[in-house]
Amino acid sequence: MKILAAFGCASLVALSLSATVRPSAAAVIYPWCADYSGRMGGQNCGFTSLQQCLATQRGNGGSCNPNAWYQPYPPPASYAPPFRR
Repeated sequence: MKILAAFGCASLVALSLSATVRPSAAAVIYPWCADYSGRMGGQNCGFTSLQQCLATQRGNGGSCNPNAWYQPYPPPASYAPPFRR
C-alpha cells in the first residue's frame, strides 16, 4: 500500500511539473536561405550573410534568397548611438 501511495504522489508531482513547463522562445531566424535545386530539392535558412550562402551554394546548384520570415531584432531600449565630437 505504501508503494502505491508513493507512486501516486510521484506521478502527481511529475504531472504538475510537466504542466508548468513552457517551450523555449529562443527561435533564431537567419536572413538568408539557400534553395537547392535537383531531384530532392530543399531549403536551408541558416545563413547570416549573402556571401556565406553563396559560398555554400558554390558547386551544389540552386540559389540564395532573402528569408521571408526574418525580422531583425530591435536595439535594446538603453541603446544610444556613439557620441562624436
